[in-house]
Amino acid sequence: MSRRTRRPGASRVVRRWFWLAALGAGGCVQPLRLARNDAATVLSRQLLTAPDPGAPGPWAVRTLYYGSGHDRRRPEYRDSVTLRTRSVDGSKLVSANSPAAGRARKKYWGFGFDSMPLNGRVWYPVGDGPFPLVLIVHGNHDMKKFSDPGYAYLGELFASHGFIAASVDENFLNGSIHGENDARAWVLLQHLVAWRGFNDSASSPLHGKVDLGRITLIGHSRGGEAVAIAAAFNTLSFYPDDATIRFDFHFGIRSVAAIAPVDGQYEPANRATPVRDVSYLVIHGSHDGDVSSFSGLRQYERITFTPGHPAGFKAAVWMYRANHGQWNTVWGSTDDGPQSGRYLDLRGLIPPEEQRRMAKVLLGAFLEATLHDRREYLAIFRDHRIIGGWLPKTMYVTRFQDAGFHALADYQEDVDVTTGSAPGVTIAGDSLSTWKEGVEPLRWKSSNVGHNAVWLGWNNRIAGKDTTRNGRPASYAITLDDSLRGTWQVGAATALEFSAAPTAAKPGPRKAAADTAKKTGSDSTAGKGGGRRDSSATTKKKGADKPTAADSMPVRLSVVAIDSDGDSARVDLSRYGVARHPLEVTVLKRKGEDRSSFGALSELVPQTYVIPLGDFAAANPIFKPARLTTIRWVFDGTRAGTIMLTDIGLSNIDPAFMTPRLP
Repeated sequence: MSRRTRRPGASRVVRRWFWLAALGAGGCVQPLRLARNDAATVLSRQLLTAPDPGAPGPWAVRTLYYGSGHDRRRPEYRDSVTLRTRSVDGSKLVSANSPAAGRARKKYWGFGFDSMPLNGRVWYPVGDGPFPLVLIVHGNHDMKKFSDPGYAYLGELFASHGFIAASVDENFLNGSIHGENDARAWVLLQHLVAWRGFNDSASSPLHGKVDLGRITLIGHSRGGEAVAIAAAFNTLSFYPDDATIRFDFHFGIRSVAAIAPVDGQYEPANRATPVRDVSYLVIHGSHDGDVSSFSGLRQYERITFTPGHPAGFKAAVWMYRANHGQWNTVWGSTDDGPQSGRYLDLRGLIPPEEQRRMAKVLLGAFLEATLHDRREYLAIFRDHRIIGGWLPKTMYVTRFQDAGFHALADYQEDVDVTTGSAPGVTIAGDSLSTWKEGVEPLRWKSSNVGHNAVWLGWNNRIAGKDTTRNGRPASYAITLDDSLRGTWQVGAATALEFSAAPTAAKPGPRKAAADTAKKTGSDSTAGKGGGRRDSSATTKKKGADKPTAADSMPVRLSVVAIDSDGDSARVDLSRYGVARHPLEVTVLKRKGEDRSSFGALSELVPQTYVIPLGDFAAANPIFKPARLTTIRWVFDGTRAGTIMLTDIGLSNIDPAFMTPRLP
């Protein structure tokens, strides 16, 4: 598990023990609080007809071990190895906290950082191959409670679907050392060097069976950061912090997946780890008692693609009631070790089998999409609601972006709220109570994603004695010019992509002078023609005048597209995903401790919505996608609220992302 620098430390653990001893468990444990589960509705459909990637596949599976053949603590890597490996010298990348600690570690393991073994347990399909390769690496844990066996459920599954999978032993890097994630990444790449030898050796049972041009790295916790570092190191010629260490890896790493990762434990050359042209998936649990914020969103935002990259994408999935340790069968439910059951509230956790079921489905689909080129699985990451029959019945928030994405507004470029991220993009607001840009926050105190967003607040009620009087719905609009539309080849195959998260803030009624509906009599969603040609401009939104309760009802709003002729079409956002208010989470037992420890009870994770421009044309046939001029978010379904909006853009995406479709 991770020991982040900004998380409850040992002193806080001691205090919790004293609280429980002094006050009694019953006197300080708060009542269990879980949000109402909407899975019965949201996950009510199974529209994807492809084979379930989380179910056993058709391949027979064999296992083997590789390693040093003389491991003092691991009999499987001493007595049962089929393939012997050399040790590697990583002493320039990692060191013990003190000379005494280094001597103690060497006494226990029988080796130092200058002679680290390359050990792994392998699951492989019975067949000629070649098969894509998947390496799985654990994170930080008690070094004497070995972590690598905890991913057998993934290794067996992946091999049954035609992948070679190996769970890598890095337990000798666990325990009380810090800043070692570069070493974890480097050791992982050294395993790939060993795999190249396994594939080339005529005496190896894996001879010719390994496709080293199709590799995925999967890591958990510190391992989740290490796999991203490994993907960055894979492209370099030298170690960024010491150029006397030469790199010569350049393996075919197509994709990287991170499970509840830390971020920033190691930063190459004191910079956040950049990763380019590698597909990325990150998953995180709401009730993570170790990595308390969805810090993998930071790496998600840093994944970039070269223009014209054929098939890359990135996705992020937040799972309600999942914790940190249940992704690994060895670690279990107590995220900070056995003693943490005294202060972590374990009552709300999803059963471990269901948490691991989610990992099998999404990681399996990710491998199929990125290593087997099974494009039908891409739609899962666009809209997880299409696999309601496969996913455990809890709540999810998902992020998504494909390599063909062109940013209209990612809010990174300047401090002018009226300009977008590309030349020729302008932004306007109408009747908004809040309109500001800023950095996306994380749950942990003062931490953030390192990426910006816009906050939009509205209240359509007009202040005064008449509490039923509403003005024109507030709106927010982005306009692009003709040259940009032509450069990006906007058309019916283009999709609008953006991410949005409602917040708990609710502005008060607007002043009457701010409303212009009485003066114009027009609908602000319309283009040229005063709304006459908007297919739904004259239709009153159902429930538009009924206030919604925070934390219970999703936010409702419309998205309107307008072409250069002024013809417009409207769709309801709810068709493309649920705009939930942030779900409050209590990880700790003691009442009030979550807020004082973390700073917030909710993680503000934006949900990504992908709306094909063809859907606007279906709503109003006179709307012409190839002449798109303006996109407008109209807050006409919920009287008052605030949303955070980010990563707005257009993409000519793979048709597989567009199907199957929810009605």
